[in-house]
Amino acid sequence: MKKIIYGLFFGDSITYGEYDGVFGGWVDILKRYALQQFHEGNGDELILFNLGIGGETTEGLLKRIPHELSARNSADGNIVFLSYGANDLAVKEGAQIVDPEKFKSNMSAAIAHAKEFSNEIYLVSILPFSEKIDGVVVSSGKKRINEDVVIYNQMLKDLAAEHSLGYIDFYAAFLEDKEILLSADGVHPNEKGYGMMAEVAIPIIEKYL
Repeated sequence: MKKIIYGLFFGDSITYGEYDGVFGGWVDILKRYALQQFHEGNGDELILFNLGIGGETTEGLLKRIPHELSARNSADGNIVFLSYGANDLAVKEGAQIVDPEKFKSNMSAAIAHAKEFSNEIYLVSILPFSEKIDGVVVSSGKKRINEDVVIYNQMLKDLAAEHSLGYIDFYAAFLEDKEILLSADGVHPNEKGYGMMAEVAIPIIEKYL
């Protein structure tokens, strides 16, 4: 009897796949891959839900994660991906939208919610920003700093280690070629960048197929 496993991807516009008019972002590439594998008769059915919301921070995540998890709960098991930080660390009007301590506490609360529904939880790193916007106030009034990315990613790594969770290091995959893999806004990946993210993530979802 084949299992039906749900994969729930929580995150912001990078999870949603913003600015990728070709593939629809990394999660959508994974969705198509999982469906193709199932149709070819390879393993269990893995149904992936893209739950990314543009501009969302961990504050927004906490408001919806209990409802989203209970609404999409497979009896055969769930995999939960939490991909946050790029909006939390942004500086607006002189202060970070969600400061490091609050970010850590919000992520800890989100992990606790996820554990009620899943033993398979992954924290996803924040991507580096392009040099051209590093420390620059952009038209949205937000400023993002690469040094903050390192700080927030370290918190995510520490939480993953503390709770024995998976950690997906897109940051390391992007760092060297970030100017080629990021779109013109310097924050979101372009099609090539989203493709690279999917390449990193496919071996992870293959474990559940």
